[in-house]
Amino acid sequence: MGATQAGGGATVRRLLLGSQLRRLREARGVSREEAGYSIRASESKISRMELGRVGFKERDVADLLTLYGVDAEPERASVLGLVRAANATSWWHGYGDVLPGWFQNYLGLEEAATEIRSYEVQFVHGLLQTAAYARAVITHGGHVTEPAEIERRVEVRLKRQEVLTAERAPRLVAVLDEAVLRRPWGGPELMRAQVDRLLELTELPNVELQVMPLGFGGLRAEGGAFSVLAFDERELPDIVYLEQFTTALYLDKAAEVAEYAGAMDGLVADSLSPERTRELLRSVRQEL
Repeated sequence: MGATQAGGGATVRRLLLGSQLRRLREARGVSREEAGYSIRASESKISRMELGRVGFKERDVADLLTLYGVDAEPERASVLGLVRAANATSWWHGYGDVLPGWFQNYLGLEEAATEIRSYEVQFVHGLLQTAAYARAVITHGGHVTEPAEIERRVEVRLKRQEVLTAERAPRLVAVLDEAVLRRPWGGPELMRAQVDRLLELTELPNVELQVMPLGFGGLRAEGGAFSVLAFDERELPDIVYLEQFTTALYLDKAAEVAEYAGAMDGLVADSLSPERTRELLRSVRQEL
């Protein structure tokens, strides 16, 4: 198993373990506060565990299983086995000095997803960027100035892209606002190379790229960029990812996810088809 699959697998197991612990707690009628007290932790720590947002200590999970009345050894062994799998080290941990924790969570979800649907209004999607484009965006962001850190962030972006050609690659449906292609990051030569990269990636069977033409406005998504991630595991809900300036939101409530999924369906319908998108890309390249 390669690093990509291992990272995504650990994330899925963490989510599954958290979901399983939540079901056991609720079936026993135990509050989060009571559960936290039993493992010398807070109610919020139990909440983060059940959402799969933190690592798990085997001792804590064992104590929770006892509290929840799970005494049969086969069931305890099965759950505790998930702890070890969920705590597997992922490739991005080596970049912890340049990656905030909230984004590391997203990387795991991205690698675990079977489908990623994304709408971008400012930048080319990170999975589709060239190294030069990524470097220009990171540099012009202004909050990273050290050359070494910039290069490590570029490395992460390129490493992420391996998921698109992995053995179990997700389906990527990316809608880009046309303004993204007109914004001259780094000059014409850089943008020509970026457009060439987009044309190349549209040849992949699992990548579907569409452009929202100027003037249409993308009014179905007036809130801005977002992604909807889906997973094979039935226990895992679809997740909406909303990146903000210093953090990110992860939405998994069915009603909220349905709103964004509906908006994404509308954006896909309103955008140029993949074929017409390729025609536009070739036209944009000639104009650069």
